[in-house]
Amino acid sequence: MVANVSSFRPGVAYFSMEFALDPHIPTYAGGLGVLAGDILRSAADLGVPMAGVTLLHRKGYFHQELDATGNQAESPQTWSPEEVLEPLPQIVSVEIEARPVKIRPWRFLVSGVNGHSLPVIFLDTALPENDPADQALTDYLYGGDERYRLCQEVILGLGGVAVLQALDYDPQIVYHMNEGHSALLTLALLEERAARDGREEINHADIEAVRQRCVFTTHTPVPAGHDQYPRDLVARVLGPERVAALEASGCFLNGTLNMTYLGLRLSHYINGVSMRHGEVSLGMFPGYPVQAITNGVHAATWTSAPFAALFDRYMPGWRHDNRYLRYAINIPLHEIQQAHLQAKRLMLEQVERGGGVRLREDVFTICFARRATPYKRHDLLLSNPARLKEIVQRIGPLQVIYAGKAHPRDGDGKAMIQRIFAASKELETDVRIVYLADYDVALAKYLVAGADLWLNTPRRPREASGSSGMKAACNGVPSLSVLDGWWIEGHIEGVTGWSIPHGHTAPDDESAEVMALYDKLERVILPMFYGQAPGYAALMRSAVALNASFFNTQRVVSQYVRNAYNNPADPETSLSAPGA
Repeated sequence: MVANVSSFRPGVAYFSMEFALDPHIPTYAGGLGVLAGDILRSAADLGVPMAGVTLLHRKGYFHQELDATGNQAESPQTWSPEEVLEPLPQIVSVEIEARPVKIRPWRFLVSGVNGHSLPVIFLDTALPENDPADQALTDYLYGGDERYRLCQEVILGLGGVAVLQALDYDPQIVYHMNEGHSALLTLALLEERAARDGREEINHADIEAVRQRCVFTTHTPVPAGHDQYPRDLVARVLGPERVAALEASGCFLNGTLNMTYLGLRLSHYINGVSMRHGEVSLGMFPGYPVQAITNGVHAATWTSAPFAALFDRYMPGWRHDNRYLRYAINIPLHEIQQAHLQAKRLMLEQVERGGGVRLREDVFTICFARRATPYKRHDLLLSNPARLKEIVQRIGPLQVIYAGKAHPRDGDGKAMIQRIFAASKELETDVRIVYLADYDVALAKYLVAGADLWLNTPRRPREASGSSGMKAACNGVPSLSVLDGWWIEGHIEGVTGWSIPHGHTAPDDESAEVMALYDKLERVILPMFYGQAPGYAALMRSAVALNASFFNTQRVVSQYVRNAYNNPADPETSLSAPGA
């Protein structure tokens, strides 16, 4: 147990632009932040000495409001750090555009099931010593223009290293970059090593030494999704000396600083977040040894109260060791059904509170709740309203719950939400559809527990991993999904859920997928739900036993410890591998 947090010296610093830690701390936008929060929770559960580093985001991501036709409006998501975080006295400074910018760290403690507490450090520039523009640099998550985002990445990378040093953290700490937003931390480490030897120039030995201390996780399966900055902007923000150092390190490509390549170049361990994503990343980054560690979720966080009580009775050690969820296969089916009905009622009550719509508990309910961006194809289910009407008229009623925010600058994502609203009006006498505004982790907990089916329809191969279906599996909710990301590994047809096959069509040809989606609902899923209730309950039980027992962050953290943090080339960084 970590008895004195003030003297806690972690072995791993986990850097992420976003963390989902608490409903009152809106410093996340989607799956990247939820994963980061879940990894810290599981590290605390397992006693892995880890600390998180991120930005404060005083105005959050954004509040989403939707009008009657699905038009999205945004407003700041202001919150009070003083109410939930502890300010720390160690003020540091980074240089941006040749002027000093002061950074104050704040701390939040993540508590594990065994009593361990791990810190998450939030970096804040809203200090009176800074000019007003610099005070706003840590206001918005994924806001502003190119310059704003690069300045944020300077604060996260260079400022994060400076804060850890000011807090007297272990000088041999392992730096884990969750995506490329924090990749400038490698520059800070290079400069630190050269300065220690009284040099200004960075040499090959510096690069190799820094590589042994860094781990890089990429989540993005398309080149356009990686942060890239033109040389002149980098020179203006960082200064010519640092540009020269980055160029000498081989981190510019065609006059552009690619943050992913910076992370790749200066990390000894690189991984994608599913087996398929690892393969895609190898193709995107030839010459780099990309491994794969498939994502998971923090089971205790995402398991609803009805199922947690059920697991406590049959598998009392499941919170300490998620592998015990395997034994859910012995839970009587009628108890699975009862727990699910309780979770579904809680969800429907929340839908009525948040959406003003009363849905029926005896009707088959599909949930689709994810960040609203076009490749996730929220509206694929609604591609053929006439066919959908025919299915429900012949087999049984259907209701659908949607949620998800579109980025303020994502016009196509916003248009997709509007199409769902239009389809809901066309289908309202046959299929009840509700779109809930302001999707967050609090709402997600209701949906992943109360759905009868979790739907996921990404365009291949755009799904790096996905984790919403993993959360649903913790509650016995099966998935119907395109075979991409984690579902390639988690899918056992008719056992943990169902696939939406694509035949031999190209990824941009949706016709085969739409037909397969409707066929699976009409011929398999709805008939089982309405006519073979014990069979559906058995499938729910298998989703827990086979998927929740593996796709959890206890397993993810254990893999990182064994494969990434315990670097054979640098025995000083070794940690004790947890037994999960």
